[in-house]
Amino acid sequence: MGSTIFATVGAQMGFDRLISAVDAWAKQHPETTVFAQIGPGSYEPRSMEWTRLLEPAAFRMRVETADALVGHAGMGTIITALQHAKPVLIMPRRGDRQETRNDHQVATADRFGSKPGVLVAMDEGDIARKLDTILSADRPDPLGNTASTQLVETIRRFIHSAGADAASVRPPSDSTETDP
Repeated sequence: MGSTIFATVGAQMGFDRLISAVDAWAKQHPETTVFAQIGPGSYEPRSMEWTRLLEPAAFRMRVETADALVGHAGMGTIITALQHAKPVLIMPRRGDRQETRNDHQVATADRFGSKPGVLVAMDEGDIARKLDTILSADRPDPLGNTASTQLVETIRRFIHSAGADAASVRPPSDSTETDP
């Protein structure tokens, strides 16, 4: 049996640029099963199975049975892939194309692109080349469901240092009281 790729754009908006590029790749790779959750976009794939929306249980099943994920550069997509130790190809929605309100997904892609198992296509021209390699990409280490020890310690140090500063701060006096 061949490999399976699950493409998702989230439920809030479509991402026709990504879905059409994945669909073009799927046409050239019939040995790979590609399934897409396309949201409310206008492009309807012709070379892969698709649905607009998935219920959470069906979405989870698609993630668990996929060999790799493809999606927009949203944190939900990235975290889901990392939690399941699945390689993920992300392409950011761009503000200058009115695909989102600003370029926060470009910044996310820049930040996560160096992580093992996270591939980045900055535009649809990169999709085919990256999809050709995703099934052989390193699998990321699974992301735990709790904060890392390093994060907890950093927060603990911050709170402790803030506590020392807070001890020297006096609350405002009540204007009805007089000073002794």
